[in-house]
Amino acid sequence: MINYRTGIGYDVHKLIEGKKLILGGVHIPYSKGLLGHSDADVLIHAICDALLGALALGDIGIHFPDSDLQWKNISSLLLLEKVKGLLAENNYQISNIDSIIVMQEPKIAAFIFEMRNNLANTLKIDIDAVSVKATTTEGLGFEGRGEGISAQASCLIFKI
Repeated sequence: MINYRTGIGYDVHKLIEGKKLILGGVHIPYSKGLLGHSDADVLIHAICDALLGALALGDIGIHFPDSDLQWKNISSLLLLEKVKGLLAENNYQISNIDSIIVMQEPKIAAFIFEMRNNLANTLKIDIDAVSVKATTTEGLGFEGRGEGISAQASCLIFKI
């Protein structure tokens, strides 16, 4: 019998002047970036939370607390790599990941493939197992006002 588990993740970060905008490990040219302890990659944080949730191991705040200086300004791809290690330690493999980034601007369609490729390479899975989508809120809410960006992710993992 195959043991499947699902997980969901959500993250949000505030947009501010003077920071780089990093999504899915890709630098997106824009006048603002996300505020956070690490590189504030909201997409990767949501994916980490989905995977950790599927493993019933808590969230990224437990594993990579913002009170710990070793995580200051770290690439979230490295955090994702560490979560991948937890999957392996617990004998789980990723079946697929589905995610969505919610933001009004900038438009990021041209960067989606590179994000998917970064995520697939880091997790050592096929790019076809990684979905990244983007949407706006038609000007509504904090995302629509350009105050921040949120991301949601879901995953399916299975015991090996």
